[in-house]
Amino acid sequence: MTAAEAAPAIAKPLFVYALLYGGMTCIAGVLGFKQVALGPLAVESGIFAFLMLVVISSTVAQLYGAATANRMVRWGFLPLALSIVLIALVLQLPPAPTMPPENVSAFEQVLSQTPRIMAAGPVAYFVSLWLNVRIFSALRGSGEGDGGWWMLARGAIASALSQVVDTLIFITLAFYGEFPIGSLLLGQALAKVVLSIVLVPPLIALFVRLAKSRWLAG
Repeated sequence: MTAAEAAPAIAKPLFVYALLYGGMTCIAGVLGFKQVALGPLAVESGIFAFLMLVVISSTVAQLYGAATANRMVRWGFLPLALSIVLIALVLQLPPAPTMPPENVSAFEQVLSQTPRIMAAGPVAYFVSLWLNVRIFSALRGSGEGDGGWWMLARGAIASALSQVVDTLIFITLAFYGEFPIGSLLLGQALAKVVLSIVLVPPLIALFVRLAKSRWLAG
């Protein structure tokens, strides 16, 4: 028996979603540098990658159980931590003399973050994603809850609550004492709740359907 044959089988959808999950943990902080206008609200665009984390973790909880989803949340720290270390390392290395100064400045401006922000991100990430899986699975109860409107409702409720907690933790740890954070907290929380209700349920349904499709499950 070869090593490949002896290796434990991993469901293809779970493998694909774990890869996507790791990528989203890394890109969320980079996207967060830009604020986008959603109607009257200004929100940091890292929310879109973070909502994908919510969608993927909820999908995995639906298909493979809360324990598997929680393991993915914990292991999601690894690419997140490694990306922070690599960013810090690259920022310390001298730029090539052929690199235009404006490119160096833009790179450093985007990727240089205060220690408070870099510390707040992982804390908010772990607590909110763990809470999302916990609420999503608890609302499922003892039934199978294989789909339909209740799965969508559970996704919206779990995402909305976890996103409010994420906002409270991140903004408080990153910016408390720097400036008044009340309006920022309110605006971010409101935007995340709306997006959680509008975007998360249909995306969970899509990801569950894809996992069961011939294209991904085959």
